[in-house]
Amino acid sequence: MRTVGTEVRGLRAPIVKEGDQLVDIVVDSLKQSIIEEGFGLRDKDVLGITESLVARAQGNYINIKDIAAEINNTFSGDSIGIVFPILSRNRFSMILKGLAASGKKLYLQLSYPNDEVGNPLLDARKIYDLKIDPYQYVIEEEEYYQKFADFKHPFTGVNYVDLYKNIAADTDIEIIAANQPETILNYTDQIIAADIHTRERTKEILRENGADKVISLDQLCSQDQGKGYNPDYGLLGSNKASENKLKLFPKDGQQFVESVQEKIKEFSGKEVEVMIYGDGAFKDPAAKIWELADPVVSPAYTKGLEGTPNEVKLKYLADNELKDLKGEELLAAMKNEIKEKEANLTANIKAQGTTPRRLTDLLGSLCDLVSGSGDKGTPIILIQGYFDNLADD
Repeated sequence: MRTVGTEVRGLRAPIVKEGDQLVDIVVDSLKQSIIEEGFGLRDKDVLGITESLVARAQGNYINIKDIAAEINNTFSGDSIGIVFPILSRNRFSMILKGLAASGKKLYLQLSYPNDEVGNPLLDARKIYDLKIDPYQYVIEEEEYYQKFADFKHPFTGVNYVDLYKNIAADTDIEIIAANQPETILNYTDQIIAADIHTRERTKEILRENGADKVISLDQLCSQDQGKGYNPDYGLLGSNKASENKLKLFPKDGQQFVESVQEKIKEFSGKEVEVMIYGDGAFKDPAAKIWELADPVVSPAYTKGLEGTPNEVKLKYLADNELKDLKGEELLAAMKNEIKEKEANLTANIKAQGTTPRRLTDLLGSLCDLVSGSGDKGTPIILIQGYFDNLADD
């Protein structure tokens, strides 16, 4: 009798540096783990590799001087506005450092009480007590310091207005808090939409309201100029590598995952699906912060990971159609329901309560949770049995 469904293993790997042959390192790490742990591969297993490993092997880095030069080549005016960046010490803070190095005056517009992914800029209760309408009211920098200067992020202990002022201390920077994108046009008409998942709508609103030039972060560092770049995401998905350098999201990901898949099939004969994963798509229940600071969970994956789950809800069936059955009879009937389920259960009551998210978002989130973001040393994740169900013996 089969007693285990999905299994997940975090695989240890060597410390990867620029120029390393990552396809070989990944496959060799998998082989070594199979030998040491004594498990076998099966068709439809999933191997996830963290995006930072891929980008590091590629040497996909850029420094703040490169960002400053691109800003000066892109914007002709003396000032630029930056709208709706996330509050982050290792993400937007480094981008801001590059923007400040351009020498232009910066107008930084932050959303409140939270940023796009839920990081709080100030105390939401205080907004209510002060009868501030966040849909309309603009909090200028001076007012922020008068009323909210004592606020610190609950996880990082950082006041992000202070942090961003200090990062851009060598240039002229003015910070406001406002939730209407067009507010920035009261200060400048040269704009960077710095939000991640809502950037296209933000750019559209700014153009409709008369902005002279509007770009988003995915349009910076997106061309091959002999340095690091990402043709799809530019500066989105970047994070801090050193005090003067950023690691970008990996490029050429499709070629990488297909090469890994091919090499695994060569030694095992199994069709293992392969993906690159970044931030997981989940929300912290305590601080209400949405984890996904990358533009996507998975920038590249093999074709077997396309689509969404198509599952029946066992709990629903047990409480309804099969409520009068018990024991082996119930189990047999449940297995039959699974075997006979429709090819597309969208809107079917039997699937109500299942998760209609993309497979890559679900699997990438699982990978991110297992590998963590610290010192576990398991940047490769093997998932087995994910595509199995109760009817698979």
